[in-house]
Amino acid sequence: MPADARPLAVFLMGPTASGKTALACALRERFALELVSVDSALVYRGLDIGAAKPDAKTLACHPHALLDLRDPSEPYSAADFRADALEAMARIHAQGRVPLLVGGTGLYFRALQRGLSALPDAAPAIRARLAAEAASCGWPALHVRLAGLDPAAAARIGPNDAQRLQRALEVIELTGRPLSEQQTGGGGERFPWRVLKLALLPAERGTLHARIAQRFDAMLAAGFLDEVRSLRDRGDLHPDLPALRAVGYRQAWEHLEGATDAPTFRDRGIFATRQLAKRQITWLRAELDARLLDPERTGLLGRACDALELFL
Repeated sequence: MPADARPLAVFLMGPTASGKTALACALRERFALELVSVDSALVYRGLDIGAAKPDAKTLACHPHALLDLRDPSEPYSAADFRADALEAMARIHAQGRVPLLVGGTGLYFRALQRGLSALPDAAPAIRARLAAEAASCGWPALHVRLAGLDPAAAARIGPNDAQRLQRALEVIELTGRPLSEQQTGGGGERFPWRVLKLALLPAERGTLHARIAQRFDAMLAAGFLDEVRSLRDRGDLHPDLPALRAVGYRQAWEHLEGATDAPTFRDRGIFATRQLAKRQITWLRAELDARLLDPERTGLLGRACDALELFL
């Protein structure tokens, strides 16, 4: 069998707060890699502290492609990401280096590697009916319905993510097929890169939960609420925009509106982040071709380097 001549790309995946950025930067110091962000929050300008965007010092040493692409008022889709990522990867390869795509947005990784199926256009009547049902019984009840129809989609969509829940149920009604099944690929074309997948998957969930709480408190100390206050004071944004549905931002917005006190806001922000991590871990466990690395075990960098050396 002839050797696979496709250029190499590295996917470094993991739940929030698992140490992906630090490992990516350390790997770039040892190999001819360039970093590409795979994060649905980091594409937005002004979402810095709460989205754990790498700081200026880190970016000066280790630039990341696909940061700050959109204003928070603008849409950005998985199809947009796929086009931008393929362009960035081609540019990096032309420079004689290997793209390392780092992040936790599973839909973006899937869209990039498998392509996107053509989905039906919006159906206003169905959307209006679903919205009315949600107003009556709540979006979590519709999430339970989705879990029965499309468990894979329900696993990655939060119970209060109104827009994505509505779209998933709408697509099922229009096509009779689960949304997750229709998002697994486009035309069946072979992905033009051979991929090494490294997945940071903590063996102990409690350790990750502690890291999430510590990072959230560090964000608060760094001025997260001031960041959200500046976004809110613009006057043209609202919490139902995709950018501001990013974990922590909706909770912060509600707190600034007076809906919660400070301790409740902190608890809700940490809980939402833990739920995000849970969904990300569920997605990672389905990536059967990924090399799993426990970030809490000693020698993480060495184990990642060993995996890379086999492919380079």
